[in-house]
This record gives sequence, C-alpha cells and structure tokens, in this order.
Amino acid sequence: MDLELSAREKELAKKGRDFCDQVLIPIETVADEHGEVPMERRAAIRQAVRDWGLAGINHSKENGGLGLTMLEQTVIEEQLGRVTNGLWSCVWRPPVSLKFGTPAQRRDYLQPSCHGERRGCFAITEPNAGSDPRQVETSAIRKGDRWVLNGEKWFVTSYNASDFIIVHAHVDKNPDKPTLFLVDKPAQGLVHLRSPKFMHNFAFDHAELRFENVEVPADRMLGEVGQGFELTKDWFVEARLQIASHSLGAAIRAAEIANDYAAGRIQFGKPIRDFQAIEFMLADMAVEIFAAKSTLYRVAAEIDRKIDRKLIHGRASALKLYCSEVAGRVIDKALQILGGRGYMRENPLERLYRDIRVDRIWEGTSEIQRLVVAGQIKKRGLAAYSGWE
Repeated sequence: MDLELSAREKELAKKGRDFCDQVLIPIETVADEHGEVPMERRAAIRQAVRDWGLAGINHSKENGGLGLTMLEQTVIEEQLGRVTNGLWSCVWRPPVSLKFGTPAQRRDYLQPSCHGERRGCFAITEPNAGSDPRQVETSAIRKGDRWVLNGEKWFVTSYNASDFIIVHAHVDKNPDKPTLFLVDKPAQGLVHLRSPKFMHNFAFDHAELRFENVEVPADRMLGEVGQGFELTKDWFVEARLQIASHSLGAAIRAAEIANDYAAGRIQFGKPIRDFQAIEFMLADMAVEIFAAKSTLYRVAAEIDRKIDRKLIHGRASALKLYCSEVAGRVIDKALQILGGRGYMRENPLERLYRDIRVDRIWEGTSEIQRLVVAGQIKKRGLAAYSGWE
C-alpha cells in the first residue's frame, strides 16, 4: 500500500495553494464587504484561472477539461478550501451531468464551460422540495418540438455568474419521470425573484427563480426522460467530495492560524499554547484533521480505481458528513483560542466560522448522509465502512 503522493500530485497541490494565496485570499475582504465578487473583478479572476491552468479540472481532455484524476482534483480542491467567502467557486467545475449529453450538447455547453466561456448552474431545490426531490413540483410538458417548464426553484447557486441553467423537472408532473433540461439565459418566462442574503457571503449569488411557461427546444433535454436522478447521482458524489475537500482545507487553515497565535500570545508570563487547555484543543484539532484527510484521500483514490459505484456513493456520503462536521469542530476551537480577536470580521476565522456551517446542509444534509450510510449498512453490512475494497 503506497500512501505517498506522486510528484505530479504534489505539484498540483502547490499550484492550488499558490493560486489561493496569490489570487483568492487578497480579495477575501472585498468579497465579504460586497457580499460577493464585484462584477468588475470577475473577468480578471476568470482569466487568472485560465492562466494558472486550473480551467475545467473535473472533465476529460476530450470534453475540454484537464483530464485530472479524482485524487489530483482533490489535492487542488483541498488547497482552494482554505479561502473564505466561497471564493473557491471562482475555479469552475462544469456539472458532471453534462458529460452525458449528446455530442451537440457537449460541444455547445460542456466544452465552452470547461474553457470558462460559459457557466451553468443547477436548479433542483424548491420551496416544498429539499431532501426529498420526489416532491419537486416543477413540471415539463411536451408540446410539439418543445418542452414547456413551469415551477419555482430556490438556492440556485451562482445564478448571476451563469448563462445557462440545468433544471430538474418532472415530465407530465410525474415524480417517476425526473428529467434534466438545459435552459439558456435569458429566456422568456424566466423570472429572477430575488437573491437572498445568507449567513455566509459567497463568490456569487443563490437565486430564487420562477419558470412561467418557459419553452425549451426538444434537443435541450439532458439524457432521457426519467434519468434525472441517475444523472445527478454522479454530480452529488463529486459535489460531496468537493465539499469534503473544502471543509478540510478550511479546517487546516483555521488550525494553522490558531497554532501560530497560541505560540505568540503571552499570558501569565508564557505562551498560551503551554497551558494544557489550549494544548489539548490543538491536539484534538490535529487528530481530527489527520483522520479526515486520510479518509478523503482514500475515497478519491477508490474512485480512480473504479470500485463499485454504489459503494462509492455510500462512502462519499460518509466522507461529506465527517469532514463537514470535523471542520465545524476545528474552526470552533480555533476561534475560541483566539478569543475576541477570532470573533472580529477582519479575521479569517470569523469568516470561516460563517462559511463552514452550510457544508452540513447543502448537497445533502448531515441527516440525509446518515440515512445513506445506514442504508449501505443494511444492504452490505458494516464491511462497507469497516472493510477495505
């Protein structure tokens, strides 16, 4: 068993860290004060992603991406996770569902998305449909050579940075026919209701949309009727690994800040790290990071080895659950070590504290991840997690 990263993987990790430090971290405060990346800065950041060779890291060279393995993607994403305000989203990852499109769809949507010429966002969640997507009320009705979409979508992340939307709808209002559609912006009948403010600030917005008889050409259906769940399953696996990677990066940055502060902060005549209360917190943080990183890299390597797809789905859920909760605990301890300084908005720890809370909610809540894990145990036994495949 070789757990050493290759020279190539180490090189990519360094590139991810350098990009984060040199391009993203300098705009953290601006993004936090503005609520997102200001429009006038977006083109320059997009070009920087291209210049640094980070465009389309999650797709094959055939489809315009870099052709990186999942482990190679993970070493980059971990480093990007160190940045606050969701600025890691500036390094785009076109939805994995697009690779299942027709040749024309891959040409018109996926390839330009990998190059940063286009960007898509996902519209799944609704006012009455969150963890249970069968409750989706957005409908798609076929009329001649077009589909007509009606419904409302919430939490459409990066809407104001995108020029097309992947919409999850039920054909004929039938929950057994979940289907994906590509909707270009602007579209007649597409209404931007609002972009609410959230606990965290993000690189882009999280919009609420309404589809009022939005007509979509028949060739804009992604996959087949009823394939919606299947096509989004791979996307959820990738998204959950991405969240786990970002959570780990955030936890490591928080631990580094706390460790440095504890070494330099003198109280009662000695560095506060010499007090057992602080020393034990740092030790607990290190152990949790060590365990989370080991699990993350294992699952990434298993994906590259192409082990059973359903098992990977179950392990990705366990990974997202664990890493997101570890990050919450680590960042909370780090902020406690800094005390009032950690609570100041100018401090990265305060922003990380706000940022990381959503990781236990989006792309499947911690409770949904536990249901997935429990389901795997019922079907496969504890060996799904205690064994080694």
